[in-house]
Amino acid sequence: MFANKKMKITLHRNITFLLAQRTILIIFALLTLSSCISEQKNSNEVNLYSQRHYTVDEMQYEAFEQETGIKVNVIKANADELIERLKNEGSNSPADLFISVDAGKLQKASELGLLQKISNSKINSNISDDLKDVNGFWVPITYRARILVYSKDRVNAQQLSTYSSLTDEKWKNKILVRSSSNAYNQALLSSIVANKGVESATNWASSLVENFARDPKGNDRDQVKAIAAGQGDIAIVNSYYIGLLLSSEKEEELKAGKSVGVFFPNQAEGESGTHINISGIGLAKNSPNKENALKLIEYLTDVPAQRRYVNTSFEYPVNPNVKPSDIVSNWGGFKRDTLDLNQLGVFRKKAIEIFDTSAWK
Repeated sequence: MFANKKMKITLHRNITFLLAQRTILIIFALLTLSSCISEQKNSNEVNLYSQRHYTVDEMQYEAFEQETGIKVNVIKANADELIERLKNEGSNSPADLFISVDAGKLQKASELGLLQKISNSKINSNISDDLKDVNGFWVPITYRARILVYSKDRVNAQQLSTYSSLTDEKWKNKILVRSSSNAYNQALLSSIVANKGVESATNWASSLVENFARDPKGNDRDQVKAIAAGQGDIAIVNSYYIGLLLSSEKEEELKAGKSVGVFFPNQAEGESGTHINISGIGLAKNSPNKENALKLIEYLTDVPAQRRYVNTSFEYPVNPNVKPSDIVSNWGGFKRDTLDLNQLGVFRKKAIEIFDTSAWK
């Protein structure tokens, strides 16, 4: 009887052990399956944190999805908000790529350790050497020039020369420009600090304010519309806005675009060249879908996508095998400022300080 009881206990223990083993194997199998499903899911997506807000971007992502089967997920916000989000999320961030319309913000992200270097031969061959990040943390996808536009009726283009010349007394009450809080103006002033020093940049900003036709307001399109309405004669704007106005189906915008001429400042020998900035893309430090992220960068810098950019948003291409749109090409070529674009971030704080003391609202 005692032996039978002992056999029952042993049998019970063996059954319990076998059930425990089976349970462990089932759990392990489920975890493995879950991991495979997760990896499979991740392998079919790429997550973007993007500052860009242009129609062409949706076209690019849809075309990429159709070609590769990789789903593009986009979160949009301003650059500083996205940088703060990347910081807060840390190693748990789902972001694969950070896209900004300002090299200064990309420099800031890289300085904060939020990006990793991009090493890819195809991407490297797609981009003009003088537009690349010397440190390798970001890649330009387009660029734009900060140009002068002027009333064809009231201004002789031969009177224009440099950004500095806009402070001349003859332009009093003639200059239109958006707020100093705008990243495009901050980048421009950062470039002046980098090229000419703090004192020169401070004098320029303060003197330009004296020639404002009105307090800064609106976006770049609004400055052009104000010229058309006779509220000012010269505006500082990004080049692609003129392309958008000249291709617009809205009569008011088309009329405004046709009313102005395009001028590239700082072209003379010894001058720095016209200020440019880029729309660029950085690879997030903790990218969970790195391979897909690199595929998207390859795609956006390759010829078909670059042609879509230039013909839809009228930005300049970074791929040397692609020409600007016909509208943009009609303005002619220009000498670009060859300043290392990371300097637009390095000198950003100083530029903002200058704006704050210049009465440029």
